[in-house]
Amino acid sequence: MRLRLTLLLYNLLLPLALLILVPVMAVETKRRGGRAALFWQRFGFFRREVKLRLLSQRGRAWWINAGSVGEVNVAAKLIAEILRREPDRPLVLSVTTSTGYAVAVKDAPPTLTVIQSPLDCGWIARRMLTLIRPQRYILMEAELWPNLVRRAQKRGVPVILANARLSPRSKRRYRRWRWLAGPVFSMLDRVLVQDESDIPRWAGIGVPQERIAVTGSIKYDLATTSAGERAGEFRSLLRQLWGDPLPPVLLAASTHEGEEKALAAVFMEVRRDYPSLVLMVAPRHFERRAEVADDLASHGLAVALRSELDRAGFRPDALIIDSTGELRDWQALATVVLTGKSFLATGGQNPAEAIAAGVPVITGPHMENFLPLMKLLQSAGGITQVASIDTLAAAIRQCLADPAAAAAVAGRGRQALESHRGAAARTVDAITAPARSLAHSNASR
Repeated sequence: MRLRLTLLLYNLLLPLALLILVPVMAVETKRRGGRAALFWQRFGFFRREVKLRLLSQRGRAWWINAGSVGEVNVAAKLIAEILRREPDRPLVLSVTTSTGYAVAVKDAPPTLTVIQSPLDCGWIARRMLTLIRPQRYILMEAELWPNLVRRAQKRGVPVILANARLSPRSKRRYRRWRWLAGPVFSMLDRVLVQDESDIPRWAGIGVPQERIAVTGSIKYDLATTSAGERAGEFRSLLRQLWGDPLPPVLLAASTHEGEEKALAAVFMEVRRDYPSLVLMVAPRHFERRAEVADDLASHGLAVALRSELDRAGFRPDALIIDSTGELRDWQALATVVLTGKSFLATGGQNPAEAIAAGVPVITGPHMENFLPLMKLLQSAGGITQVASIDTLAAAIRQCLADPAAAAAVAGRGRQALESHRGAAARTVDAITAPARSLAHSNASR
């Protein structure tokens, strides 16, 4: 009864939300270089070649649903492990954002079909499930769509939330509205969490505890983290800009609006003591490149764009990484990495890839979305967190003044991530092992 009430309220409010969201999605798709055909995929309409490909895999594919670039990168690690075991397994990856789609299609394996995530309307969900007829429906991190989940459940398709992530803000919101949200979470056949401390959080918002399993974080799984296939290529690019040997490189990763200007001021302050220091900035949304360039130039910095390196023709002070899917490789070349969205915004971004590459990482005070990871790294002495941006310059100077000590911190951080090694393999084990019982539990509801 509660589930019916929740779905009724959700579907009554959904048209109002779509009146706002659909035009925004259309604008975002165009602004970020997407094609009209991708927009119509959100309604379950596909070009003939894509539809035929989906039909050819019908009944055999696993459907994985991701959101933005971060979830797509996690899904890519999961997909690699699935295909390591079953090279011919058909897979469908649905992606919410245009930037996430661009990352997903780049170097996609032959058995993977990438599509835009459908809108969570009843008729679209029914159309998509009929078209794909998946053996599994796997949601990444926090991508939970009630209509799709409910209709998959009614068809006997096991629904798994993998690498489950629950921010403190989301937990408070779901707890407050548990009488509505709880029935939705109770539809999940399995919730695969990253840490033991996550179990009571998910149980507290309505997931039956026997359906929760700890598999570790795929995002931090060193077994699936390579050194970066293009790091050598990018090192050559940097040598063309700044010479050989490379000067010390400060990389601000996944920055958000307002951070670039503030971090540029910190860079200028540190540069008074380290004149050869250079700056790289990787904005979270690459389409902000012009705005970021203006912010850096306002401090007197000569700026080059990653997309125009062949036309740079000068030695810049700062390089803007206006590309997608390359951050891991650029971070591996940095002397120090600063974690975006942690200095002036709330939540933080993922520092694990830089740490896995053995690079010292400094974050701001706002890492709320990564509290378990921060606790793990801080207890090992494997990361530096400053109380405010006002103390950031001193922390950077300390790393530059004592490279051996900075490398030791990075090494301890990398060692701390070892607890998550094999998370992708454990996740696939959990997805595949209970196939009969999951399908039975769905069909019997």
